[in-house]
Amino acid sequence: MAETPGSAGSFADRPARARWPRAVLKLSGEALASSSSDETIDARTVRRIASEIAESCDELGVELAVMVGGGNIWRGTTGAGEGMDRATSDTMGMLGTVINALALQDAIEREGRATRVLSAIAMAEVCEPYIRRRAIRHLEKGRVVIFAAGMGNPYFTTDTPAALRAAEIEAGVILKGTHSGVDGVYSADPRRDPGASRFDEISFAEVMSRDLRVMDMTAITFCMDNALPILVFDLMTPGNIRGALTGQSIGTLIR
Repeated sequence: MAETPGSAGSFADRPARARWPRAVLKLSGEALASSSSDETIDARTVRRIASEIAESCDELGVELAVMVGGGNIWRGTTGAGEGMDRATSDTMGMLGTVINALALQDAIEREGRATRVLSAIAMAEVCEPYIRRRAIRHLEKGRVVIFAAGMGNPYFTTDTPAALRAAEIEAGVILKGTHSGVDGVYSADPRRDPGASRFDEISFAEVMSRDLRVMDMTAITFCMDNALPILVFDLMTPGNIRGALTGQSIGTLIR
């Protein structure tokens, strides 16, 4: 017998499903700060993001890894621009990502979800070293994996190691969360050009030909070569992490 709306077992009552069973969420360090606070890490902002991550994993059964940046603490290019050795400055930035990863770990575990921080720079007293098979095993056990210290090498933004780790753990997508009010990929910077239009979907080739700086171009090229889609969406809108995982019409899909 056909189901009627609202009846037991109807479509409306069926649990939501993740579009991608395994994903990497890319967070900038600035996303953990707050425009209304002078704090480098805003506890309320981190708690909200952690709550959404934990709830999405619980409700959707998705295996989720997070690559976190460190721009709220230190940017390698900032020091290099002031005459500091670039490799040293980038290493300082990578250590900043570890601080952010530990803050996020604490917040997610307060939501009742097990986590593991895996660092590309060895620091056994505070987190585990990144080992590909270990990362996959943690995900299979339902733990949120937080990648820290980028890929452990200078001269790269955290966009590129996010793409690398996503390929290594066989994730289906990179969720690139934005924090500046831009909710996807636009034909121009919408903060400067009111006539800019947002793409619902765009190819890697067009992103490169238009020079749309949504991610580091090294990461864009890597994702294109490995057929790894990127969903660019507004991280700061409540519910968008879950919406991105379930394939709702938010943001821009690059593939």
